[in-house]
Amino acid sequence: MFYIFGFYKFKKFSNHKDFKDKFSKYLKLNSVRGTIIVSNEGINGTISGKLRNVNNIIRNLKSFYRFKKFDSENHSKCNFQPFIKSKIKIKNEVVPLGKKTFSSNIKSTYVDPHKWNSLLKKKDIKIIDLRKNFEYNVGTFQGAKNPKVDNFREFPKYFESFDKKDNIVMFCTGGIRCEKATNYLKNKGFNNLFQLKGGILNYLKNIRENKSLWKGECYVFDNRVSVKHKLKVGTYSICSGCRKPVSI
Repeated sequence: MFYIFGFYKFKKFSNHKDFKDKFSKYLKLNSVRGTIIVSNEGINGTISGKLRNVNNIIRNLKSFYRFKKFDSENHSKCNFQPFIKSKIKIKNEVVPLGKKTFSSNIKSTYVDPHKWNSLLKKKDIKIIDLRKNFEYNVGTFQGAKNPKVDNFREFPKYFESFDKKDNIVMFCTGGIRCEKATNYLKNKGFNNLFQLKGGILNYLKNIRENKSLWKGECYVFDNRVSVKHKLKVGTYSICSGCRKPVSI
């Protein structure tokens, strides 16, 4: 059984080359695979391996960058290794919005999965799926709008038609895209922003299917391709021609 750990942390980081050199070796020595993205604004990643080995990586990562808690994390298990190899990437942004104005002091209103359904049923809200078009097509929440974007950098333009008084309810896979969008929108004068805490993965893990407002499956960026409630491996595979998820 493989333990899968997803996480992100917004904090001013440096020494990226030292981190990459050291942790490329740590990942290999611990037989842990996955992707870690690090930038000046923070860190984001999903890794998988035996529980003890994953914990070793996480403990050393926190020590290297001197912090105690991630902003968000999710945990799941799989009976196969969902990653082919380990990769550490150094980027300008952990999520490429093209707007280098991120402030860790700016937060949206986080909504717990157990309170999410009640929020979605309100009439004066705009429910926005902050993921790409193909992710939306695999599954989404009832009533959610599909921005029909193929790149996260397109979202600033998408929000130009919104009123700053709108009640905007956002969600994404694990929460990090919502964090970036919230920062951008608050800097533009938006204040009524609500975010699903821990993202779709947290919702699917904690909400029973018979009480869920989620329809379909959730695309994930590894060899599981998609997950269902309780984060069980879904029914999608990747088309060898178009490289998009297709239902089996």
